[in-house]
Amino acid sequence: MIYKTADDWLNASSKRVLFFGMSGLGKTHIANMLRDSGLWFHYSVDYRIGTRYMGEHIVDNFKAHAMQDSFLAELLRTDSIYIASNITFNNLSPLSTYLGKPGDPAKGGLPFAEYQRRQTQHHAAEVAALLDTEHFISRAKTLYGYDHFVCDSGGSICEVVDPNDNNDPVLSKLAENHLMVWIEGSEEHTQELIKRFDRAPKPMCYQALFLEECWDTYLNENNTSENKVDPDEFIRWTYARAMAHRQPRYAAMAENWGIKVQAEELAKQTTSAGLDQLIADTLGNG
Repeated sequence: MIYKTADDWLNASSKRVLFFGMSGLGKTHIANMLRDSGLWFHYSVDYRIGTRYMGEHIVDNFKAHAMQDSFLAELLRTDSIYIASNITFNNLSPLSTYLGKPGDPAKGGLPFAEYQRRQTQHHAAEVAALLDTEHFISRAKTLYGYDHFVCDSGGSICEVVDPNDNNDPVLSKLAENHLMVWIEGSEEHTQELIKRFDRAPKPMCYQALFLEECWDTYLNENNTSENKVDPDEFIRWTYARAMAHRQPRYAAMAENWGIKVQAEELAKQTTSAGLDQLIADTLGNG
């Protein structure tokens, strides 16, 4: 780790940290808090994916739907209207909408092969966006004068790396440049996230083999076919399994590449100084 002791962290003139863990446990909240202090540059991996690497795919999907309307189609053909994605750090809906959900087209579902294709695109985009952090650390300093850098990673980071491979190219580069911090949730957090997801299921990015196994199992257990799958029901069914699938991968990332903090402890932090001390205490207990 680039900061091996509490003193290393507290005395560092340039603090660089990457938070990872399930969506909904406070990564973006703490990154926003640090950015609002005026001393930290906030790099959002999902925002980078949705703008730099998936932006064209997202907008083309908008246009494909607009072309189904004769009025809008004519305006698009004559360059009379402009369609763009309004993605922000706190609104990533354009990205998740593009990823979509597999199943019954009458319910907005995608063919499973197309769903897999978009998942593959996201995987490549996420790797690229994670590796871009090194460039943005330099950019934040030279262009904007920020000494401190926080990387707000996506929940699927554990799906695009091998945390048990000491030579994993993505984790090796990230660990060279950041303190890797896992935000670990409790069982109560897990149950609350599942309830929240049930109320408003949204597309996610999964490891390819895990997704294929879930899809095959779902079809078999429900004795159904691809075009009869309720898209929302499938991703609800998959979500709890994804939580269980990701937990040991996050744990291995923390064990082999960084540290962990409890989500409830992180939620108590309202200042960058408080976060500094929490991380220092964690390093001191390592």
